[in-house]
Amino acid sequence: MEQDKNTYAHIASYEPKNKEEVKKVVLLYSGGLDTSVMLKWIKDFYEAEVIALCIDIGQQVDDLDAIKQKALDLGAIKSIVIDAKDEFADKYISRGIKANGHYQGDYNLSTPIGRPLLAKLAVQVAMEEKADTIAHGCTGKGNDQVRIEGTVVTLNPDLKVIAPVREWGMGRDEEIEYAKKHNIPIPHTIDKSYSSDDNMWGVTSEGGEIENPELVPPMKKILQVCTHPADAPDEEELVEIEFVKGIPTALNNEEMKLSELIIKLNKLSGRHGIGIAHHIEDRIVGLKVRGIYEQPAAHTIIKAHKELEKYVCTRHENKFKELVDQEWAYLCYGALWFEPLMKDLSGFIDTMNEKVNGKVTLRLFKGHCDTVALKTPDALFDEKLATFMKDDLFNQNASSGFIELWTLQMKMAKQSKKNVLLTIGGQENKEGLLPEIKALEKLNCVLYATEHTSEFLDKHGVKNRMVYKISNGDSEKRPNIATLLRERRFDLIINIPSAERNFTTDTDGEKIRELSIKSNVPLVTNIDVAKHTITQLQDVIENKM
Repeated sequence: MEQDKNTYAHIASYEPKNKEEVKKVVLLYSGGLDTSVMLKWIKDFYEAEVIALCIDIGQQVDDLDAIKQKALDLGAIKSIVIDAKDEFADKYISRGIKANGHYQGDYNLSTPIGRPLLAKLAVQVAMEEKADTIAHGCTGKGNDQVRIEGTVVTLNPDLKVIAPVREWGMGRDEEIEYAKKHNIPIPHTIDKSYSSDDNMWGVTSEGGEIENPELVPPMKKILQVCTHPADAPDEEELVEIEFVKGIPTALNNEEMKLSELIIKLNKLSGRHGIGIAHHIEDRIVGLKVRGIYEQPAAHTIIKAHKELEKYVCTRHENKFKELVDQEWAYLCYGALWFEPLMKDLSGFIDTMNEKVNGKVTLRLFKGHCDTVALKTPDALFDEKLATFMKDDLFNQNASSGFIELWTLQMKMAKQSKKNVLLTIGGQENKEGLLPEIKALEKLNCVLYATEHTSEFLDKHGVKNRMVYKISNGDSEKRPNIATLLRERRFDLIINIPSAERNFTTDTDGEKIRELSIKSNVPLVTNIDVAKHTITQLQDVIENKM
């Protein structure tokens, strides 16, 4: 086969450097387009024996018996199917439930949670079968290559890993033609060339029309396990899920294993069109891609779990756990299942979930899943406190004082404090401007005044801070106007000379005006302009409040 797009170079230490290193391969086999084509391709290109490994993690669509036989028909020396439904549910999905695991909003991590288990079991089979290489069907553009290869080399660094999709350089249409040429039966056509991943926690569909976010995807053609909401039953249905330490243990009062509960709830919720999501995600490798997700049980369970968790935990616990859950989901999505931080976060999550016990009732109706009732012995709820009836125990008299204290800093921050310097010459000017100065005080302005202006304001009960004139000694007396101006402490300066003095003889006034200009501080020297300015300032501050 011509590699007309790329000549793949093996770079990673765990990749074989030549064909001769690959003698026996454990292929993670799904029976789909990619893995069916590569089973034949590996046999021809590497001249190696292929063991097909299919792992049952509750696939909702696949016929595993047919997949097993198909691998043998295509030339596998052995075809193995491992039932890992309980392990998947109890050791992987359960952690996702406790962590309310979802990535970037709508994606409940169905594929990421499953990949570490697939890789772990592939390593086990490879060791049992004395295989030297593990192969997978992930593309060089996807996340799963990182999840699988990272897990393999973490668990057994001696194993080689090959990814034929990265090597052969074929597009999806070319793969389909290759399959036709070699009589490989596949479910794909050029018209419906979707890539699908399937397990009990969800079905993911990509490719075809889904790839282009500008196109409206043909949902009824794409959906595999969920009824389209428009075609869902016209009557709502109530379901009840019971949790013990954060894990579902019963559905509608029937106790069952987690795997059985999920599988049953998939059919129940899927019938009502629950858990369908159009999601554009940021992949590990840097791409933005769109996928269609069908996660009926996952959506319902996590919805119920979050509500129950919120009900039994404090405000501060819930707020902090949102951060922990977000980081946990990122590590899970980002192929870091064995990162030590994952274990650390899970420790906190487990502790939080110790009290997540009780029953949650949900309403399912045409794509909508709503929590309608909660029952738990661990609720942070007291009807005698919450009731609106007359005999409640809540002390409403305490509320007003609480409000005052609770909003204190907000009120203080909202009140704009302006620093205004007042140096007003002449008794007539002082008295004429007094009403406006009092208005500034009511607006929470901090008033600074020179000695005589300060004495006048004190006499009339206006709170102010006396400052020394420049002529009183710049370096000797504090606070001094010159120093405060250089520190840009004032928002407005009102400098009104007395009638008997002018700008040329008022040494202090002249210096104040000079420094105000240098400091870019608004300056008013006319009493009428001062009155108008204060009125305008009053309007601005009051509007902000």
